[in-house]
Amino acid sequence: MAAGGVHAPVTHAPIGVFDSGVGGLTVLRALIADLPAEDFLYLGDTARLPYGTKSPETVARYSVRAAEALVARGIKALVVACNTASSSALPALRTRFPTLPVIGVIEPGARAACDVTASGRIAVLATEGTVQGGAYVRAIHALRPDAHVTQVACQIFVALAEEGWSEGVAVEAVAERYLAHLDARTDTVVLGCTHFPLLAGVIARQLGAARRVVDSAATTARATQLELTARGLAAVDARPGGLVLMATDSPGRFARVGARFLGSSIAANAVEMVDL
Repeated sequence: MAAGGVHAPVTHAPIGVFDSGVGGLTVLRALIADLPAEDFLYLGDTARLPYGTKSPETVARYSVRAAEALVARGIKALVVACNTASSSALPALRTRFPTLPVIGVIEPGARAACDVTASGRIAVLATEGTVQGGAYVRAIHALRPDAHVTQVACQIFVALAEEGWSEGVAVEAVAERYLAHLDARTDTVVLGCTHFPLLAGVIARQLGAARRVVDSAATTARATQLELTARGLAAVDARPGGLVLMATDSPGRFARVGARFLGSSIAANAVEMVDL
């Protein structure tokens, strides 16, 4: 609240971003690049990860709890920077917070893929949980019913990204194992996991120059920008935005591993420990 008891404009409020861990920091990185004047609150629910092995009902419950913690801090919009939560929790979140803009990562990625494909043959690289949930298939078919969608569960990519292994013979071999069998007519590939942008170089080399790669982190940032502008919520100041990082467990590991995803160093004492 500003001096004199006058509320600060809602455009000054931060944007809340949450994920089960550090993967969503690739989305945050894209958001900061596209919306440099905005303030961000990022919450990694590291005490309950991975979300991908949980039931949809449990993921929705965890997601609402994380969102409540961010809403309590006065956010003006919520970005669900987790494919599993985007698949399972968006209806529950929009019901719980009917006036809050809630943006997930799946719909923007699906829309971008449909926009760029010429053949209508799209591959989605994701975790096992996201593949089993089929959310990308549903989102793509809602926009383009004639699309042919291939899903590829690339679970080892997650471990490689968290270890910081983005190049080398072993990484190339894993990429070849996952991607060499793709139908030659597939012209568009969606990075359907927030960890995968760290491996974008090796993935692109394996796919070849003729295929388009859609990064759901970048497309989510653009979707957030459009949503804020449409609702009159975008920051109007030219100042650089601020960032608060929070985790529900192991802030030291969050800082160490998260630095790779954010693209800049994170001090361990800069990560606030929160309890949901």
